[in-house]
Amino acid sequence: MDNNNNIKKEQVFLHGDLDIYVIEAKSLPNLDLSSEAVRRCLSMGNFFTSPFSKKMRSSGKDKMITSDPYVSVVIAGATIAQTRVIPNSENPIWDEHFIMPVAHPAHKIEFIVKDNDVLGAELIGVVDIPVQRVVSGENIDDWFPIIGQYSNCLQAYPELHISIQFWPVGGVKDDICSGDSGVPKTYFPLRKGGNVTLYQDAHVPDGMLPDIELDGGKVFQAGKCWEDICHAILEAHHLIYVIGWSVYHPIKLVREPTRPLPCGGELSLGELLKYKSQEGLRVVMLIWDDRTSHDKFLIKTDGVMQTHDEETKKFFKNSAVHCVLSPRYASNKLSIFKQQVVGTLFTHHQKCVLVDSQGAGNNRKISAFIGGLDLCDGRYDTPQHRLFRDLETVYKEDFHNPTFQVGSSGGGPREPWHDMHCKVEGPAAYDILTNFEQRWRKAKKWRDFRLNKVTNWHDDALLRLDRISWIVSPSSSSGDDKAIQVTDENDPETWNVQVFRSIDSGSVKGFPKDFDKAQSQNLLCGKNLKVDQSIHTAYVKAIRSAQHFIYIENQYFLGSSYHWPSYEKAGANHLIPMELALKISSKIRANERFAVYIVIPMWPEGVPTSNAVQEILFWQGQTMAMMYKIIADALKDAQVSHIYHPHDFLNFFCLGNREPEATPTPSPHRESSENRGLGSVKKFKRFMIYVHAKGMIVDDQYVIIGSANINQRSMDGSRDTEIAMGAYQPKYTWKEKNWHPHGQVYGYRMWLWAEHLGSLDDRFKEPHSLECVRTMNNIAKQNWNTFASDRISHMKGHLMLYPVKVGRDGKVTALDNCDSFPDVGGKILGAANSLPDTLTT
Repeated sequence: MDNNNNIKKEQVFLHGDLDIYVIEAKSLPNLDLSSEAVRRCLSMGNFFTSPFSKKMRSSGKDKMITSDPYVSVVIAGATIAQTRVIPNSENPIWDEHFIMPVAHPAHKIEFIVKDNDVLGAELIGVVDIPVQRVVSGENIDDWFPIIGQYSNCLQAYPELHISIQFWPVGGVKDDICSGDSGVPKTYFPLRKGGNVTLYQDAHVPDGMLPDIELDGGKVFQAGKCWEDICHAILEAHHLIYVIGWSVYHPIKLVREPTRPLPCGGELSLGELLKYKSQEGLRVVMLIWDDRTSHDKFLIKTDGVMQTHDEETKKFFKNSAVHCVLSPRYASNKLSIFKQQVVGTLFTHHQKCVLVDSQGAGNNRKISAFIGGLDLCDGRYDTPQHRLFRDLETVYKEDFHNPTFQVGSSGGGPREPWHDMHCKVEGPAAYDILTNFEQRWRKAKKWRDFRLNKVTNWHDDALLRLDRISWIVSPSSSSGDDKAIQVTDENDPETWNVQVFRSIDSGSVKGFPKDFDKAQSQNLLCGKNLKVDQSIHTAYVKAIRSAQHFIYIENQYFLGSSYHWPSYEKAGANHLIPMELALKISSKIRANERFAVYIVIPMWPEGVPTSNAVQEILFWQGQTMAMMYKIIADALKDAQVSHIYHPHDFLNFFCLGNREPEATPTPSPHRESSENRGLGSVKKFKRFMIYVHAKGMIVDDQYVIIGSANINQRSMDGSRDTEIAMGAYQPKYTWKEKNWHPHGQVYGYRMWLWAEHLGSLDDRFKEPHSLECVRTMNNIAKQNWNTFASDRISHMKGHLMLYPVKVGRDGKVTALDNCDSFPDVGGKILGAANSLPDTLTT
């Protein structure tokens, strides 16, 4: 017995996919007898009802009340799958199938059976399956006793029928650029015959970055994001749809033009949209409604996030522009408490502009812009990332630096802004349109409910494309027909594109209510929600397919908390950091080169000493420590830890700038507690560049760009709403070329590096090589020393090693002479505090 117990408790890394069927249960105990009287009392005024009580009352029958069971599948403390709730059943039949990615150290897989009750879920019992039995790949299909505390010894013992099989990671089948599926089992399929334009920052002036040579004698040409968006809006004939976390009407899209602007291009964004609506276009805006902002009944508050939502809504009032503020409503299938948590803590975070544009011949087509850039203040920037220059010209009336409370420009510094964005044309653009329509109809439904359905509020705001013959649209539900393709599939420059989301049925209208239909559309059916979690699925698939290197830029980087050195129950259970660490460790064991580069901001936006920022930094430090420990252990196991350092495989960077020639204007007032460090920043003429990008490049062949951060809020699917795209050129892959492809994705990565490093080096052409990694690290380390020094001098670009120390054993600690950020303070490795983990993860 002791030997068996030791085997069960031995932790094994499950890295692959779990194929799970939760089939049925029998003889479950009735846990609702004691709570039914309370439920009846609370529901007298229809104030507090369970999702199923209305259905039961409407039947007109006095039924026996019993448990409403559901099953959660838990590994290493993280819930990876959850069934729907079966109301009022002691012998429920779920018959639900899950294929879930896993990257967890565990000694058991738990099937936790609970009763969903108005007072909160109550534990019925647990089935434990030893991981050592699962890891063999055996197909386990059987009835298992549900272990729990049962008072009725005369009743049959409860049992659960499940099937589970493990498929380990590996091989060609994980290649994301092979075949026709892209990322399989997602809501939107891979679309062929598309085109993608890749953007960095809001604007890149001509000649600012060097030419990048591509295969076939071509030269990389990136777009100019806000200038392209402005031209697309001006050239639209029928529709302009906008989704934003924040949209601010006074901003100007074009400030340093590189080509002539059509009439109206000089207008602010708000006036431009009004101008187009007066031409007869359908202009529709869907903006997140920050519940903490108000502008009514003489009460005006800016809101915690200062998104200007109320200002923008007021600006478009009584115009032909349909501008709607959409709160992050939760599904009404959730408990009242859960609805309040979702509505208060989470946001609509998607950023999207849809327009009709010139197609083939006299036809029009749909083009979509998505990524990290909101059309609001503080976002306009170029690869120069100016701190103190042009505050009274380019950045006049658009000064943004939330680290300090300095009012207008205050003499600087502004907060430089680095981002990633893209334009999608072809079949995938129509999937982005579908996302807009689903969200709009949900927002309209909520609005109609609030107005008691006495108005046809914005009923006909959306155009019916199928009624406009000259706008090409999908002719079938697949959407992937020749009519909407913009490139021939045999064209060497064609793109395959796939749209991904993090969103649930509380935020869209169009997800099937029927369970079988929802599963057929690859939606997760957790408890009372239908969830599209395909952004997380795409990141995991892309990481697993990587063979040479991964390059990431993201505003946040935290996750896989189930294996953090401490605070394992923080709830940031997505797999991305763990997948990266396991990918590196597998390459070390195989004696193959592999490198991961991660660029993040020096600190999350805001005051670095604040509780929220400090806690996020703490989670980030926990994530780094977990990853470096796995890599160090792999080097030790391979007996090469004396040759290689964890930095030879994984590196974190941040961006900063110094302007030695600048002459900052002294602050006209004494430094307050809110502006601690502002004088020092001006004295030393330095500040971080805020990395707001949300993108990943794999092997110079595959790119993901969107609105999703690498944290639980963005990856969960039922927290912040997000949208992203994954794309590749099928003629520019390692498999197709049989060597390193130099297509658009390669050119984009090299342009990003040219911006960050100030120049290019031939060693950067092979990012996986040890020579490249060490060259990057040397430049980045030198840049950090230059940035942190009291001696004011130019940096070589903007890329800096993130200011922590990593030992050969993988231990992450503060730098010997710098445990806080220069000038502004705040511990670099952060500190935990009492804020809700759900808010900061």
